[in-house]
Amino acid sequence: MRGRRSLRSRLTALITVAVALAIAACAGTCWLIVRDELYDQVDRTLQGHPRGGPPGDGPPKERDLSRVLELCAAGRTSPAGGDGLRPFLPLVQVVYLDGRQCVLGPTAVVVTRADRAVAAAGPGDAGLRNGVTDEGEPVRVRTANVAPGVAMMESRSLTQTESTLTWLAGILSGVAALGVLGAALAGLLISRTALRPVGRLTEAVEHVARTEDLATRIPVEGTDEIARLGASFNAMTSALAGSRERQRRLIADAGHELRTPLTSLRTNIDLLLRSENTGRPLAPDPKRRLLGNLKAQFEEMSTLVGDLLQLSRSEDEHEPYVEVAFHDVVESAVRRARLRAPETPMEVGLGPWYVHGDQAALERAVVNLLDNAVKFSAGPVAVRLRAGELTVRDRGPGIPQDELPYVFDRFWRSSSARSMPGSGLGLAIVAQAVQDAGGEVALENAAGGGTLARVRLPGSPHRS
Repeated sequence: MRGRRSLRSRLTALITVAVALAIAACAGTCWLIVRDELYDQVDRTLQGHPRGGPPGDGPPKERDLSRVLELCAAGRTSPAGGDGLRPFLPLVQVVYLDGRQCVLGPTAVVVTRADRAVAAAGPGDAGLRNGVTDEGEPVRVRTANVAPGVAMMESRSLTQTESTLTWLAGILSGVAALGVLGAALAGLLISRTALRPVGRLTEAVEHVARTEDLATRIPVEGTDEIARLGASFNAMTSALAGSRERQRRLIADAGHELRTPLTSLRTNIDLLLRSENTGRPLAPDPKRRLLGNLKAQFEEMSTLVGDLLQLSRSEDEHEPYVEVAFHDVVESAVRRARLRAPETPMEVGLGPWYVHGDQAALERAVVNLLDNAVKFSAGPVAVRLRAGELTVRDRGPGIPQDELPYVFDRFWRSSSARSMPGSGLGLAIVAQAVQDAGGEVALENAAGGGTLARVRLPGSPHRS
C-alpha cells in the first residue's frame, strides 16, 4: 500500500487546485460573457437594432421587402448586383404556404416545421433560433410573416462568431495552463516557506526520539500558530526534562534513605544468624531488644515504601473525585493523631466545608500535618477549619527562615529534625494531595513561636 503523500506535496497540490479552479472559473466566465455578447450583436442585427454597425446593416425596409417579393414572383433565386437591393444581409429566403421557397443568396437555410407554421399564421415573428445551411454552415435565423401565406427567413452566418469563440477558448486555455503552472510553482515555494518551521520541529522531535535529549530547543520566531507550536514543544520538553530530573532525584534519594535501614537490618540479622550458628544464643533481653529494633526498622521501611508509592502515583491513578465533607476528614485525622500521641492536647474547632477530591489522600495529608505538629510541639496543638482554610499550629521551635522554601521538597528534613524518626516525605505528600484537590498549602512561623500550617481548599459550606 502506498504511503501517504507528504504535507508539503499536499499543500502544494491544494494551492495548485484552488488557483486552477479560480482561473478556470474566470476563463469560463469570460468566454461565456464574450459568447453572449457576440450572439447578442448577431441578434440585434437580425432584429434591426445593430450596436455599432454601419448604417443599413439591418433587415430590409419596406421597399426592399417589395423588391424581394417581386424577384421571387419573377422566379429569381439569387439577387444580382443591378437589382437595386440594399446589401442588408448575406442570406434571405422566402417560404410560401404551398411549400415553395425562394432563396436570395449563395445558399439556402434548412426550413423547419416552425418556419412553415409562420407562413400559415397571421402577421407575427417566430423569434430567433440557430440553424444550418444546406452546406452545413451554422447560421442565426429570424422568421417573420410578411404577407398572407408568405414568411421571410433572414439569416446571418455564425462561422466568424464560432471562429472567434474558438480562438478565444484557445487563448484562455493557454492562459489558464500558464496560470496553473505558475500556481504550482508558487504553491511549492509557499509550502516550502510556510512549512520550514514545521520541518525544524520535525527534526527536533526525531532528534529527541533518537537521542532522548530533552535539552533540545526550537528557535521561536513571531507569534503565529507555528511559533506557538514551537513554544509548546519547548515547554513540553522542559516539563519532561524536569520530570526526569525529579524522578532521578527521587530514585537517588530513595536509595540513600533505604541504605541506612537496610544496612541496620542486615547487621542485626547477621548478628542473630551468627549467634545461632556458633551455638551461643543471645540472652533473652538483648535478643528482645534486637527483635524490637528489627521490627522498628521494618516499620520504617514500610512507611518509606508507602510514602514513595503515594508520591509516585500519577493523576490517573487516584480514586474518582467525589464530594467530601472536609470537616469530617479533619475530625477523623485528629482522632488518629490523638491515638498516636495521647500526651499532646489538641484544641479543635471545625466549621462545615465540602470539597471535591480523594478522601483517603486528604485524610493522610491532614494526618501528616498533625504528626509533624505533634512531633515538635511542646504544648497544645490548635486545629481550626474556617471558610475553607485549615490551620494547624504547634508550640515548637519553628523553622529557620532560610529553610522555609524547602519544607515541601521530597526527602528534605530540617537540621533540627534529622535525629528524629521520619522519611522526609510527609510534607511532600501533603503538598501533592492538596494540589490534586485544587488547593494551596503553606508553612510559616507563627507569631509568638511555633509553626503554622495553612491549607486552602475550594469548596462550599453547604453540600451540593
